[in-house]
Amino acid sequence: MKENENLKIDSMGNWTRTHDCGALRKDDVGQEVVLMGWVNSRRDLGNLIFIDLRDREGITQVVFDPQVELNTHQRAHVLRNEWVLAVKGTITPRLEGQENAQMPTGEVELKAKELKILNLTETPPFQVDGAVDASETLRLKYRYLELRRPQLFNNFRKRHSIASCIRGYLDRKGFIEVETPFLTKSTPEGARDYLVPSRVNKSMFYALPQSPQLFKQLLMMAGFDRYYQIVRCFRDEDLRADRQPEFTQVDLEMAFVDEEQVMGIFEAMMMELFEKILDHRITSPIQRLTYRNAMNRFGTDRPDLRFGMEICDLTDIAGRSDFRVFQGVIESGGAVKAILAKGGAPSYSRKGLDEISEVVKAAGAKGLAWIKVTEEGWQSSLTKFFKEEDREALNKRLHAEPKDLVLIVADKPGIANQALGALRLEVAQQQSLIPENEYAFVWITDFPLFEYDEAEDRLAAVHHPFTSPFEEDLNLLTENPEKVRARAYDLVLNGSEIGGGSIRIHDLAIQREIFKTLGISPEEAQLKFGFLLEALKYGAPPHGGMALGFDRLVALMTGVKSIREIIAFPKTTSAACPLTDAPSRVDEDQLKELGLRLYSENNDT
Repeated sequence: MKENENLKIDSMGNWTRTHDCGALRKDDVGQEVVLMGWVNSRRDLGNLIFIDLRDREGITQVVFDPQVELNTHQRAHVLRNEWVLAVKGTITPRLEGQENAQMPTGEVELKAKELKILNLTETPPFQVDGAVDASETLRLKYRYLELRRPQLFNNFRKRHSIASCIRGYLDRKGFIEVETPFLTKSTPEGARDYLVPSRVNKSMFYALPQSPQLFKQLLMMAGFDRYYQIVRCFRDEDLRADRQPEFTQVDLEMAFVDEEQVMGIFEAMMMELFEKILDHRITSPIQRLTYRNAMNRFGTDRPDLRFGMEICDLTDIAGRSDFRVFQGVIESGGAVKAILAKGGAPSYSRKGLDEISEVVKAAGAKGLAWIKVTEEGWQSSLTKFFKEEDREALNKRLHAEPKDLVLIVADKPGIANQALGALRLEVAQQQSLIPENEYAFVWITDFPLFEYDEAEDRLAAVHHPFTSPFEEDLNLLTENPEKVRARAYDLVLNGSEIGGGSIRIHDLAIQREIFKTLGISPEEAQLKFGFLLEALKYGAPPHGGMALGFDRLVALMTGVKSIREIIAFPKTTSAACPLTDAPSRVDEDQLKELGLRLYSENNDT
């Protein structure tokens, strides 16, 4: 047979796939089957040719034996990895001792009688089977090849199962799925909007929604009572491993509810989801921490509770020392705080301590003090500044024992918390203190409604300007707005915020007062949010809801390090798509049709 005949591409004809490549077992021996898939690997032993045929469900070993069919065996000599095949043959047991216990199909093989080559391939830019040996940019450029990897496909199978489970749960709880617009009005919610020019209305722009926030509130005002949506959202912001310009969230809203009811729905959904998908039982009720408590104990409002090492306030003990740095910080209203690395003293040389001090400096603190606790006492430059009874008091408060390492930051209370929170995570990672395959949930509640934005020199909403304040804090809006608490709640898993929500403002007067406190004039409020203010005039019910970061949740449940691994066609950290070369330039005719002209700083056009 000539080689060009071996290489010809066949049609499927009347062949129909009978099984997938992961289905066959010992009970199927003797059956005649048709398999279709890609060549995962090939071993040509001359007399016998073996290929592993792969599809999304698994791999089956195919044997081309000249004693079974000579022409098919001759044609199989040209097969290469990633060619697309259809093979017809009989299932036989593997020879004794040649079974593969690592493969579900490892007890059988397909003795090929007929072969159809459905397509050839050029040499792939990287190896599809086996170890990842290419840069991320190259893998994203040929994403369709990388998605052939079984481990990557399994991420998407799990993503699908998670979405199906969520939909089933919410359906049973009386929610209805409603789609909201993608082309909408620009209503800034904390990040830049992606803008879309209108061809019909020249010089006008739509915005892609950062969330369906206002529309789901309008649905509550429309009497829909319980809404949900697994929805795409868009934010033009700097990216990192857990951010994408377009992302998915599970969005829901409920009428005539308070915080407990919204949190209860979400908590029960998480319990069902983790039990069905991961066979993991979540301890209920999920622990709760106020925002202030979380910041004081863990230095963050996204605490990882899989390990301890809580922040401890040493201000009173440090205040009795002769160390001028501590005294100066305390006199200026600051605090001295510490974490204890249990058994960590032997692990850190002076160089290692200098390296981790950079973590607290990056978080805004001026520096790091440390104490190594030994059988003989303290090993630290601080020793001479503390009386013996104060050294004992500090050890007792921290439960410090020989071989423990005390890490201290003295600064403004907020900076000390933030710096030690970052250091806590760094030390835990270095000391392998974070257990794998554990899930620690926590609700964070009682957030401040406002925070001071130094860059803008004004107050800003911590969540969004539609979050309801505590009723008992309304009198503080004028006098002391930074002390007003929000009826908001975040759900944190293993140190990542996976969801957040709030009870919304349903009273027009309160909404106007919040806008006023944020420095939004009545004219600006009408321009940006006029349709919401109008709707609030017509009997808005009390309502609240929550949004779950779906990509982040799937990443945590699949154990991947980046959400790019569970998004089919993700962007890079520069918001580019190597596969399609987006974003890209458009021609002048398209711009002209939209009434646009590109601006260049060089020529002002």
